[in-house]
Amino acid sequence: MALFVGLLIPLLGTMLGSAFVFFMKDEMSPRLQKTLLGFASGVMVAASVWSLLIPAIDMEAGSGRWAVLPAAVGFLLGIGFLLLLDVITPHLHIGTDSPEGPRSKLSRTAMLALAVTIHNLPEGMAVGVVFAGAGQGFGGITLASAIAVSFGIAIQNVPEGAIISMPMRAEGNSRWRSFMLGSLSGVVEPLGGLAVVLLASLMTPVLPYLLAFAAGAMFYVVVEELIPEASEGEHSNLSTIGFAVGFVLMMVLDVVMG
Repeated sequence: MALFVGLLIPLLGTMLGSAFVFFMKDEMSPRLQKTLLGFASGVMVAASVWSLLIPAIDMEAGSGRWAVLPAAVGFLLGIGFLLLLDVITPHLHIGTDSPEGPRSKLSRTAMLALAVTIHNLPEGMAVGVVFAGAGQGFGGITLASAIAVSFGIAIQNVPEGAIISMPMRAEGNSRWRSFMLGSLSGVVEPLGGLAVVLLASLMTPVLPYLLAFAAGAMFYVVVEELIPEASEGEHSNLSTIGFAVGFVLMMVLDVVMG
């Protein structure tokens, strides 16, 4: 039951954020968007370090100086996997007019949704892999720390949901359609999390690699998408402040609940 709830919590965060489209008449201001993108980046980086990379290294503590090897390999594989998805999937980033990936006849709305889906996949994997670690009692990962990760991802999914649904509305979609598309973009999170849990339960020795893999995938999203989007337009320190708040919040959640 705890696993089921834990996997669904991030999706609820996305749905809550997507519901902002019913209460906000205009597009989200650039200043607020920069702040929220920075906040999401901070949460994801902190979760990657405290909840994924450090436990991955701790699981291999008996290997001496080579304890870091699974974390290093998994991290690079996670970045490589997201890079591959970025190359082979037609998608359109919010605020841009030039699609990326192979040429496609998909609508702008569909390509925006695909971009967000790629973005959300590693978050679902992160939640799934920490619950897998908690279930098997490895790396000092507890059920409380797994729930902390789930809540942390859900918190940063709230502004992300709004950042997704508002541009969908600006593209000419109805409020309900914008809400549904924003919410559906988060469905990949519990599905990705469940897939990782099942894989980890079948292949326990790869758990350190999976933890680091999820961290690498999340870092890719931060460096490739969130930080560049937060830096576009007029210079502002708001994204940096948002990053600091998100990082500290996730760090405190992990340490206090862990």
